Amino acid sequence: MAEGSSRPNVTRTLVYIGFVALSAGIAYAVMRATPAPRPVDPTTERIRTLIDEANRLLKELDDKKSS
Repeated sequence: MAEGSSRPNVTRTLVYIGFVALSAGIAYAVMRATPAPRPVDPTTERIRTLIDEANRLLKELDDKKSS
């Protein structure tokens, strides 16, 4: 084995390790930046239902006025 042949192997290994570390860092940053889904809140769902019902009633009243 030649004396200078271990130097390119070490350099190549360090480049691979750097690439893996960079990839892991990017993956971690993307995961942290992605918001977690909100838990289902029954109050929010009830409010949406009431708003939809109010909009339906307003539309119905508007239709009756137009007739």
